[in-house]
Amino acid sequence: MLRPLLVVIIAYLLGSIPFGYLIVRKKLGDDIRQSGSGGTGATNVSRRAGKTAGVITLVLDALKGSLAVLIAKGLFPNVEWVIAAAAIAVIVGHMFPVWLGFRGGKGVATGVGVFSILAPIAVLCAGVIFVAIVSLTRYVSLGSIIAAATIPLFVWLQSMFVEPSPDLRPLLVTAIVGAALIVFAHRGNIARLARGTEARI
Repeated sequence: MLRPLLVVIIAYLLGSIPFGYLIVRKKLGDDIRQSGSGGTGATNVSRRAGKTAGVITLVLDALKGSLAVLIAKGLFPNVEWVIAAAAIAVIVGHMFPVWLGFRGGKGVATGVGVFSILAPIAVLCAGVIFVAIVSLTRYVSLGSIIAAATIPLFVWLQSMFVEPSPDLRPLLVTAIVGAALIVFAHRGNIARLARGTEARI
């Protein structure tokens, strides 16, 4: 019991590494949480510190999601619920980092990193949705919300028609909880979208 718990804690701590905050602090000496949407993710970083800083944040946030899952799979290759718990923990860590008073990002890039390992075809399909919506509306937040919400559906479709799973429950629970967390983290964006005050790219 101790080893699975340790894996989940490690995943949370990995998720808690606030790359966007650190990059902006190093480059500008500012707290990224005090500008824009208040998040530490790539979109807010790019608006405050430039596209290069945003891309670096995106890549690092995705990598920590992938790394957490790979560690769990390496230590517990046949224990899907431990892998699921680690996957959720790294997203939670990104959103609620212990180092920043539990005020972090919105989990999109970290979620991409998680599901690029667990369900790559589902991520690809959700990515197409994201690109289409952002291209049509210029709202990154709307694309992120809808793409995240489709992940459980694409995970199910992947299992049904591409890569059958003997037990889909752990992956599907991860997809549902991960999507719910990401949508919840965008509640402020949802309110601004409803008011017509959300920033476009």
